[in-house]
Parts: sequence; structure tokens; C-alpha cells
Amino acid sequence: MSRTVFCQKEQRDTEGLDFVPYPGELGQRIFNGIGNSAWAAWLAHQTMLINENRLSPRNPEHRAFLEKELEKFLFAGGAEKPAGFTPEG
Repeated sequence: MSRTVFCQKEQRDTEGLDFVPYPGELGQRIFNGIGNSAWAAWLAHQTMLINENRLSPRNPEHRAFLEKELEKFLFAGGAEKPAGFTPEG
């Protein structure tokens, strides 16, 4: 049985996540207010950030950067592509 949430990223009712995807209060905030498609979009954006900026999720500074970008992407609408990024195609 799927749950429905009002997705703060997409500004519409959508299918909610099945589990809390991130630890702590931020994870609960994501679970309560972000839908599956917005979370999938974040995962793709995060992958691009890691690859383009050569980040390591094991590095505490890189994790802090990714967490800030996560909040901007999902809740503030201010996430940007890395400098010099050009999509394929």
C-alpha cells in the first residue's frame, strides 16, 4: 500500500517514499514531504555532483557539501549544476 504526500519539490500530491532515506531530522523531513520522483531526481543530481566534482562520500567535507545541496535541491530550489557542466547529447 503506497502513501501519498504533498511533495514540497513538485508542489503536488504524489506517491511518498517507502522508508526514511536519510538519517536524523532531515531524513524525517524528506520522508514526510518529498515524493518518489523528486527523490529519484535528487539521486541523479547527487550522482552528477559526485562525478563532476570528484567527491568522496567518505570525506566529511564532501558529505557536508552534499547535504547542503540536498536541502537546496529538495526544499529551497537553489541547487546548481557544477561549473563547466554540459549535458551529453
